Amino acid sequence: MKIALINGSPKIKDSASDCILQELKVFLSKQDNTIIEYHFRKPQLSIKEMENLVECDDLVFAFPLYVDGIPSHLLNCLTKLENYFQAVNEKEIKVYSLVNCGFYEGHQNKLAIEIMENWCIKAGLQWGQGLGIGAGGMLPSLKNVPIGNGPKKNLKKAINQIANNILKSTSEDNIFITANFPRVAYKFAAEMGWRQSIKGNGLKRKDLFLRK
Repeated sequence: MKIALINGSPKIKDSASDCILQELKVFLSKQDNTIIEYHFRKPQLSIKEMENLVECDDLVFAFPLYVDGIPSHLLNCLTKLENYFQAVNEKEIKVYSLVNCGFYEGHQNKLAIEIMENWCIKAGLQWGQGLGIGAGGMLPSLKNVPIGNGPKKNLKKAINQIANNILKSTSEDNIFITANFPRVAYKFAAEMGWRQSIKGNGLKRKDLFLRK
């Protein structure tokens, strides 16, 4: 089986999307599969990339939620892939989407996953499953925490389930999870991060509320 892991985050490194895909890769590597990895950071795709993707059995997209939807550069890539698949696709390809957001609740990713489902229909592909992950902003800071422990307890269950479906190329209902971490503590940590960013850019907290 040939599986493509596609990172749709615009970040060059330390993205939550990459953290999620690397956790998933461990589960998928337990069997003899060919796994190819792509990072779509720009709105262009080469013919070679599209030729390789059309040969895959499963496409696994991971990306951050942007304004309840898909990042614009990734959307442009999907449009190009849609046209390409419509023209040359002669096999069943399953699509899985792992969407993370800064919101605490995983169901905030529901609309973005539905967009991916609709894209599958337009492109002539088969929908497999979606995973909406809340509190995704925590993941880069939890790289050293083993999956299944602490805040990543729910993540292990969800990754295990979607990995099994990918390996069998089967479809199942979408999953929505959040971190095993108190909502109040998550909000406090996020606000602290914003304050550090403000200070790092030479601003003060009150500058956030300026109107011009």
